[in-house]
Amino acid sequence: MGTEAEQDRPGRVVVKVGTRLVVDTAGTPRREFLEAMAGDIRRLADEGVEVVLITSGAVGLGRRLIFEPGRQLKPHERPSAAAVGQPVLMRHWAEALARVDLVPAQVLLTLDDVVDRSRCIRLRDTLEDLLGWGAVPVLNENDSVSVESVTFGENDLLAAMVAVAVAPAELLVILSDQEGLYTADPRSDDSAELIRRVEPDEDVGRYASGAGGPESLGGMARKIEAARRATDCGTRVVIADGNRAGVLPGIIAGEQVGTCMIARPRMPSRKAWLAVHEKPRGLVVVDDGARRALLQPDGSSLLPSGIVAVRGDFRAGDLVTVQDGQGREIARGLTNYSAADTDAIKGRHSSRIADLLGRAGVDEVIHRDDMVVNAGD
Repeated sequence: MGTEAEQDRPGRVVVKVGTRLVVDTAGTPRREFLEAMAGDIRRLADEGVEVVLITSGAVGLGRRLIFEPGRQLKPHERPSAAAVGQPVLMRHWAEALARVDLVPAQVLLTLDDVVDRSRCIRLRDTLEDLLGWGAVPVLNENDSVSVESVTFGENDLLAAMVAVAVAPAELLVILSDQEGLYTADPRSDDSAELIRRVEPDEDVGRYASGAGGPESLGGMARKIEAARRATDCGTRVVIADGNRAGVLPGIIAGEQVGTCMIARPRMPSRKAWLAVHEKPRGLVVVDDGARRALLQPDGSSLLPSGIVAVRGDFRAGDLVTVQDGQGREIARGLTNYSAADTDAIKGRHSSRIADLLGRAGVDEVIHRDDMVVNAGD
């Protein structure tokens, strides 16, 4: 038997690096950081650990190349600035990785690439090929073509979705210019204490602060939200300072670095994909009896008899949220019926479906196999 760190040693890690690590406040690439990170990735590769790298920084680099120092970007200018900065960002990563004999592979994503099941599977196959070849996938959101209403918003969420549903990893490391999660903002409160460990049911959202800079859309609140999505699906998360020497090998070796967020038991990949899916098309409200049945460890599928209300305009096969009477999300899943059909059969026994719809149908509005229940299905 090995040590606890050895037993928990991941074979794959998704690493997200924030804007403030990649680009300084003047919009200049931080080459020393890039080279140090490439060296850490090389060391992990030599130890048999696969790394998927998710990088911010394109907007900051593009802003510097186009505008005078101090010029703040308007929201509609961010995609264009990203288009200017992305090739520069990739060039600097490619140069840093090449110095340690690693081959980078650029992958630009939109939210649709992850939430569409067939595209997600194709993306997963691509990443598996790249990792199998020994390449380092370098991912970023394709800001230039992302639609505002269907965007990741920042790369913390992208990292969580990749670690859970695209390139399933035992560990997600979120690196920024802060040591981890504190009880208060350490930049303004000397009494702030670093939180070393967060349990699955522990509420730490009240400790979050705002975004880190003009090119950043995240901040600790978004990191916690993304981390919760990952840990709920079974992926452990470490939030740490990317400027720390040897940060990645240290985390892999089990050193106490930053804030470690403990994961729940791992979900099957299909349910994990449902759990991190961003855009439900509608929702159904259930009565207390259905709520209790769904929340049982060996709970049932959702039948029409337990539904009391239907909201939204969804089709069969769409993702919908299941809420209780108090508006709390208790589950989400892929519906077998459209919103109109669900409304027609709600509150009725499954044996009445054929009479109500004029055609035969399955008994379940959402089958248990196509559903994920909150807090550990």
